Amino acid sequence: MISEPELDDVADKWRLLDTGARPAAANMALDEALLEARDRDVAPNTLRFLQFSPPCVLVGYHQAVEQEIRLPYCLEHGIEINRRLTGGGGLFWDESQLGWEIIASRDALPAFGDAGAFYAFLCQGTVNGLRKLGIEAAFRPRNDIEVGGRKISGTGGTGQGGAFLFQGTLLVDFDADTMLRALRIPVEKLKDKEIASLRRRVTCLAEELGAAPPLAEIKAALTAGFAEILGAEFAPALLSAAEEDLLTCRLPHFQSDAWIYGERRPLDRRGDLRATFKAAGGLIRVSLLLEGAQRRIREAFITGDFFAHPRRAILDLEARLKGVPADAGAVTAAVDDFYSHAEVDIPGVTGDDVKRALCEALDKAGYLGQGIPLPDVNAVFTVVSRLRDVPRESLLLLPYCAKLPACDYRYADGCAQCGDCSVGEAYALAGRYGLAPVTIQNYEMLEETLQSAKAAGAPAFVGCCCEAFYARHRHDFERIGLPGILVDVDSSTCYDLGKAEQAKAGRFERQTHLKVELLERVLARGTAGDRTG
Repeated sequence: MISEPELDDVADKWRLLDTGARPAAANMALDEALLEARDRDVAPNTLRFLQFSPPCVLVGYHQAVEQEIRLPYCLEHGIEINRRLTGGGGLFWDESQLGWEIIASRDALPAFGDAGAFYAFLCQGTVNGLRKLGIEAAFRPRNDIEVGGRKISGTGGTGQGGAFLFQGTLLVDFDADTMLRALRIPVEKLKDKEIASLRRRVTCLAEELGAAPPLAEIKAALTAGFAEILGAEFAPALLSAAEEDLLTCRLPHFQSDAWIYGERRPLDRRGDLRATFKAAGGLIRVSLLLEGAQRRIREAFITGDFFAHPRRAILDLEARLKGVPADAGAVTAAVDDFYSHAEVDIPGVTGDDVKRALCEALDKAGYLGQGIPLPDVNAVFTVVSRLRDVPRESLLLLPYCAKLPACDYRYADGCAQCGDCSVGEAYALAGRYGLAPVTIQNYEMLEETLQSAKAAGAPAFVGCCCEAFYARHRHDFERIGLPGILVDVDSSTCYDLGKAEQAKAGRFERQTHLKVELLERVLARGTAGDRTG
């Protein structure tokens, strides 16, 4: 620890702070201690280096642990679980990775028009440092640093009062196998091809340079890179007495389930209404619980891999939505009111994006009037139109992966209706409801089929696909513009198994299963009356 006179000696400089390898909770508590101390002006502007031991997974501030982490694997293998102060997605840390942080007063940097420009400026420090190591790196919006198109560092930030914390992870080496097992990245059985696919998207110092440089050399290069962009001189120093006291005080909270799980725990999924929307700045997941007869929002739960400033903004929005009438007009007004009275900055995510996700979740309450029971409403997705407004369908699109792998029709249109898979049942439903069934063999065929159907005057379609496919290609469905309804599928999908590209090309070898009973409910809706819900 250094004394106050020693801090005064470096007050006109930036502190270089190396806190070594610490457990996850200690590092997270220290983040808050450093940020609060800088906000109180009892600590200098700081460049911090950090590591984690034992290995850990960290979810972003706005994520739910259960949605992002494979808990059984982490608990079995001694991988700690914690939550960052900053937003973004789940991260796996071991001692082979190096973290860097800038903790400073807001007036220590130039003024920026938005968070994107702020991110780009601070990431340039790491870019400069990597170039000193012989690596040609570049900033990739919204918050990554890449080498040859492959991610080598992810970043994020948060603030408190007059201070900010901006942090990044630098991949020195890379344990892809453990990361895939610890995080809910869409794979089930890890095979060489799946790990290779991940490695094509990320890289590390060891791979780029043939061997990882000594940590001291990496830290020196990064320090020099940040000195260039900040115009700063760094002086090595330790924690102040105030920071040590704050760390001791905050640590129990960051070790608690209340911090790790509490505020971001998913709602009771037996009765919630869910929607997912991919905005430019990240994925938005919405879950709503309604009061029965009162038709008001009892709980709202908004998660995702976005960054929000201030970091409590989403929690405050959730609180604002409690008790709001469960209709689109009231929800829209509540979100507009929140944005008009709060200083909220979510890079790449607008208020309209949030309203769209909320209203889509809310709209599923009307599915009950369409004959779809509450446990199934989240397995039905609509394209272009709301469910009650989708015209009578004329086309039934079925995925080839629902046929038996050995079936003669697996990679061809048609079905023998032998009774050995759920596709035969779907073909029977198509005949019963007057729809033309088509087996989709690959993504290009899907686009061609929808475009041809729209050009021929088809009113709408029904199809079966997994939620991940819908989320990924939603904008493509909307671009084509043919109204439709998609029903989720059962069992492990290509996205669960990390085989999305093979499936898109028509080469997925596993079998999925159609929700035939739910598909019939969708087809039968309105047959006993009109289609209002």
